Amino acid sequence: MTELSLENIEFIKILATSDAAILQAGMNDATRQKLDDEIGTILREYYCENTMETATKWTKKLEDVGIDEDAGKAAIACARRLGINIS
Repeated sequence: MTELSLENIEFIKILATSDAAILQAGMNDATRQKLDDEIGTILREYYCENTMETATKWTKKLEDVGIDEDAGKAAIACARRLGINIS
């Protein structure tokens, strides 16, 4: 299971507040891999929890670190624009 590290929290917050085109321009292979693997997994599980009522508990985990529903949705939208498969 993917953990919610400080680095993952920051990635999600950046996704929630950034323009995908700007992120895409500055993204290297390591960043892309991190987004595909760890952040993508977290956001997929968060999405499933909120749309299919699965019990992943990511909503609570993200809320505990200051990422509310609106920020979660914005991070998912940005990740999708970057080509990360969320659903």
